[in-house]
Amino acid sequence: MIVAGIGCRKGASRADVLAAIAAAVEAAAIDPGSVDLIATAAEKGGEDGIAEAAAVLGRPLVLIPSDRLQAAGSRAVTHSDRVVALFAVPSVAEASALAAAGVDSALIVPRRVAGAATCALAEQKGPF
Repeated sequence: MIVAGIGCRKGASRADVLAAIAAAVEAAAIDPGSVDLIATAAEKGGEDGIAEAAAVLGRPLVLIPSDRLQAAGSRAVTHSDRVVALFAVPSVAEASALAAAGVDSALIVPRRVAGAATCALAEQKGPF
């Protein structure tokens, strides 16, 4: 299972979210259809751009509660002081992808930025 974790600034557009996903998929050299679901922090659940992008791609959107986000955050490789101050994780995109993909998951692409959105890809490595 491959998860696209999304982070964004408030009000990020669907186009920015889709561009961030496309950048991550290109960096991973995988087929865009390989992405099984989209994940983001529960606090980002009201971001229309993320929900619209998931709908365009026909993938479920999973909202990650803060405790699971923080648990996965220790495995993130990218660090933003701003994101740490707001979410207590170094990267919302990476932590979301890792949390949704499971405890044995690994990043296959660290966060990529497109406009006001970021995307990281994680893959489940063991049983979910």
